[in-house]
Amino acid sequence: MTQTATPTGVPVAPNVDDGKPRNFLSRLTGIQSFQILLVLIVIFLIFTILAPTIFPQWTNIRQIVQNVSILAVLGIGMTFVIITSGIDLSVGSVLVFSGVVSAKVMVALGGQGWGTAVIGLIVAIVVGLAWGLLNGFLIAKAKVPPLIVTLGTLGAALGLAQVLTDGVDIRDVPTVLTDTIGYGNVWGTTIPLISLLALIIVIIFAVILHKTKFGLYTFAVGSNEEAARRVGVKVDRQLISIYALSGALAGLGGLLSLSQYGTTAIAGQSQTNLNVIAAVVIGGTSIFGGVGTIFGTMVGLFIPAVLQNGFVIIGVQPFWQQVAVGAVLVAAVYIDQRRRASAARGAGSKSKVSLSSLWSKKK
Repeated sequence: MTQTATPTGVPVAPNVDDGKPRNFLSRLTGIQSFQILLVLIVIFLIFTILAPTIFPQWTNIRQIVQNVSILAVLGIGMTFVIITSGIDLSVGSVLVFSGVVSAKVMVALGGQGWGTAVIGLIVAIVVGLAWGLLNGFLIAKAKVPPLIVTLGTLGAALGLAQVLTDGVDIRDVPTVLTDTIGYGNVWGTTIPLISLLALIIVIIFAVILHKTKFGLYTFAVGSNEEAARRVGVKVDRQLISIYALSGALAGLGGLLSLSQYGTTAIAGQSQTNLNVIAAVVIGGTSIFGGVGTIFGTMVGLFIPAVLQNGFVIIGVQPFWQQVAVGAVLVAAVYIDQRRRASAARGAGSKSKVSLSSLWSKKK
């Protein structure tokens, strides 16, 4: 098996490549995110056939899209984290804590206008950023495993949120947030404003992940951390930045949650962490690091949302959604493992992340 060497002589693992020329269609169908998109389309068509007068209607699709919007913001940060072969179990609790602190600040300021709302937004993002920096520092500098660190901050953030509120949700949210971001539409349409905002954020970070040095370094760290260090990537700083990003987006999600539900919903985010992680992995981001797309994550988010919505409409217990999502998740990880096993046996010469291109960019 041949390997590609970086300018420093550090070899990196090859991608799957059987040496045979492939046309565009065969390459496209071999992409896991495209495969999972086909699964989503099939699920959508099945529910359309079973409930043709309800499921495919715009009012129902609009509800699905709106329900996914907050998870999409969280999924962006989680995609960056898992690409580095890390994990962040704390995003749901950070969302709750950020929302609680933001709500308390807005209540203290008083008022229902945009001035109070903007301050609440800044507070939510800064609080989430602080939790993310804590996670990143403990992981990168203290060398504590990400699973342990984020499991600890999961409990700490949720516990502190309950301490600050005595376990009682704060419901005094500025009406400008609920009337515009939470329940408002894009001017002249029936498209939810919260969904448009989520889409803009998704596009921005998709460009960052796939078209910038920050994204390239993220893939490099997940592909081969030691090789990335040898070509000059500041791995610790990159990891801290990525976990800080995840925390900041969770903080933003906290404000979006306040806007949509009009309350802090302390007890309503217990499954958020696992739902986001499942969506990212289902969408083709490898839990082993080095592989992932924002597009795949978005597709992965819609599968459980469509399943839950469709099951309710056709009268099936929504608990079956968890069974279906679990099966798809296991299948996604299995496919990823098979792909990696094939790469290990193959004779491909392309690296999973081109650290030679990384070297040239740094020069």
